[in-house]
Amino acid sequence: YNEYKSYLRMREIIHLQVGQCGNQIGTQFWESISKEHGIGADGYHDGVTMAGLTRSDVYWNTLSNNRFVPRGIVVDLEPGTINNVKNSEWGKTFNPGNFINGDSGAGNNWAKGHYTEGAEISDEVIDVIRKESERCECLQGFQFVHSLGGGTGSGLGTLLLARMMEEYPDRINSAFSVFPSNLVSDVVVEPYNAMFSIHSLLNDAGQCFILDNRALYDICRVQFKIASPTYKDLNRAVCKTMTGVTTCLRFPGQLNADLRKLATNMIPFPRLKFFIPGYSPLSQDNRYDKTNIVAELFMKKNMLAACDPRRGKYLTCACVLRGANLSMREIDSQLTNIKMREGAFFAEWIPNNIKTAVCNVPPTDSEESGTFMGNNTAVQDIFNRIIEQYRKMYSKRAFTHWYFSEGMDEMEFSEAEANIVDMLDEYQMYEADAQDYDDDDDDINAYEPEEYESY
Repeated sequence: YNEYKSYLRMREIIHLQVGQCGNQIGTQFWESISKEHGIGADGYHDGVTMAGLTRSDVYWNTLSNNRFVPRGIVVDLEPGTINNVKNSEWGKTFNPGNFINGDSGAGNNWAKGHYTEGAEISDEVIDVIRKESERCECLQGFQFVHSLGGGTGSGLGTLLLARMMEEYPDRINSAFSVFPSNLVSDVVVEPYNAMFSIHSLLNDAGQCFILDNRALYDICRVQFKIASPTYKDLNRAVCKTMTGVTTCLRFPGQLNADLRKLATNMIPFPRLKFFIPGYSPLSQDNRYDKTNIVAELFMKKNMLAACDPRRGKYLTCACVLRGANLSMREIDSQLTNIKMREGAFFAEWIPNNIKTAVCNVPPTDSEESGTFMGNNTAVQDIFNRIIEQYRKMYSKRAFTHWYFSEGMDEMEFSEAEANIVDMLDEYQMYEADAQDYDDDDDDINAYEPEEYESY
């Protein structure tokens, strides 16, 4: 085992899962990546999956008895969710000291999670994070999993992000954020919670993967054939995608091998850091074209954000392809076809804005898979949807007294809306620039040969 570790300098990640949604997804994520690395529910390696050992220290601490312990911190404002994780099959692999909970919950109120109930336990969480970081040889950053619609994941989650920026300003924060949808909702004040959370993510997150409940709902109905999806069904798609996104962090490779490289390749402007993730095949039953895996990733049906990329422009994107028998020649050919066919939907003034990584370790549930990460101006549709719902309620000042009673004032409502509107203006500006660039190139393109294949 030590032969696999001796020549590597580890780039560790500390994982935080906050709130009920974050903990459900996070626990399922740990189960999935543990199986890929050959680590059982008892924390010990199976002795077979040797490829999983080379970079296992990115997500796990290794004890003296060669037992693997997730470098994960489990946080909630009520004990029920924490107890569920502790009592689950894979919950026993966590460090018992990394479970932190309050007593009363956030009551679906962002202000409670951010200012009152959440603030009371934030110091305890920071202490645990500090202990974990001291055990790291070379900490690269933090991975957050949370929801924007409730009170704990949104309020306490964004508070911890802000605290982490203060404590570790030179480390990258990567957030997997579940965006709310009225199709799958039992919280009336979701638009308020989401607005305040997005406002905080703009200021404090290094990069954010949008996990949109509306898109997840459609995936469950169309691809999983589930008429009335539950949260557990939605989490299946989320977990597959998270596992794919972190592939380059967990297995040897050249592209996006750490959080900072991912941010450098994907974020052309500081505030435009919200990514559309995608995955294929999401279901073993769905129609999946193995001979054109790259094209599958660019299909709207396989994306976890409810927006149409063809209504915007791709600033950057990355594809992570997994499989033991993938042909780089075929992949390059497929990428060339994508660029020729979909070229109008890419910002021409960012050359080489499609990055590809190949991993020869397949996922546990299929022979091949692909994961997509896109920075597309069409994400403004998601933010516009939330702003529209927010304005309808705030115009009547509905439910605002619950937030004012926790110490908030109207200025914070106005600042959050103004910050998000400014971000949308940036998306629209760069989308228009890309369109203008395409128009300027029309004359040049007219002289390009029609038969590309001959070249």
